[in-house]
Amino acid sequence: MLVITTITFFIFFALPSNPALLACGKTCSPSRLAEIKHSLGLDQSYLTQYWEFLKGLFAGRDFGDQSVRIHCGAPCLGVSFQTDTPVLTTLLSDFPADLSLGLGAAVAFLVLGVGLGTVAAVRRGRAADKAAVGLALFGVSVQIYFIGLLLLYLFVDKFQILPTSGYTSITEDPAGWFKGLILPWATLVIVYLAMYTRLTRSSMLEVFAEDYMRTARAKGLPASTVVLKHGLRAAITPIITIFGMDVGSLIGGSAVITESVFGINGIGKLAVDSVQNSDLPVILGTTLFAATFVVLANVVVDLVYGLVDPRVRLA
Repeated sequence: MLVITTITFFIFFALPSNPALLACGKTCSPSRLAEIKHSLGLDQSYLTQYWEFLKGLFAGRDFGDQSVRIHCGAPCLGVSFQTDTPVLTTLLSDFPADLSLGLGAAVAFLVLGVGLGTVAAVRRGRAADKAAVGLALFGVSVQIYFIGLLLLYLFVDKFQILPTSGYTSITEDPAGWFKGLILPWATLVIVYLAMYTRLTRSSMLEVFAEDYMRTARAKGLPASTVVLKHGLRAAITPIITIFGMDVGSLIGGSAVITESVFGINGIGKLAVDSVQNSDLPVILGTTLFAATFVVLANVVVDLVYGLVDPRVRLA
């Protein structure tokens, strides 16, 4: 995280020629520009700015002068150029939408993908295998914006089965929360399902060729025990690795196109808006926020390895 923080900070604040000009806008007088540079601490050296940024992460910091002072509590990711609001406050307000969208879709495409991949491996060369592989190829081929718009047309506009998609807080309206996320979940499931189906199928086929699998069958164990307890448990390690990366990135706001198609105000949409507005603190904040969840997801994956595969504990 320290390396990521260092690299992203210097990319967003050292490379732009004048970040204060981005905060000031198109029509900006020299005196106003100097005032903004001083209030944001941009008139200091890059190393001093970076040190102040690191201190803000642990102890908070203040922006502005004596007349107008903005306090940014720890962990402080900066203050938006556009709204003068602490970046973390904005991220936390949009985070529930990403958490609901990412976790809901992740659970669905993991269960369905592993299930279809297992069936395809067990029924190798048969109709079920060909159908699962064909579905996987379809998911890889189509794009999120195509699937999203198609689902909106069918289920919202034409047949009016579902209301217009969007995010509603689960604490305010649980039913509205669920209905508003059905189509976004379905869109992500169709796209991610292909990878998990193919990965599960290939891993299972590789495990089926091992000697201990033939021994388990020869001992007369039930087919379900052989496939699920011995086969799937050994084949699921690479799937967990990819799943951890996907969950971390989805919760961190990588579902940008999905949020834009369905009008969900999440971190991904916030990142796009901040890029269009050249709001460097928000861009930096969303980058670090997403990186944090990817790192945490990898830590959790390493811990899960020991629970799933006894060989990891023995190592």
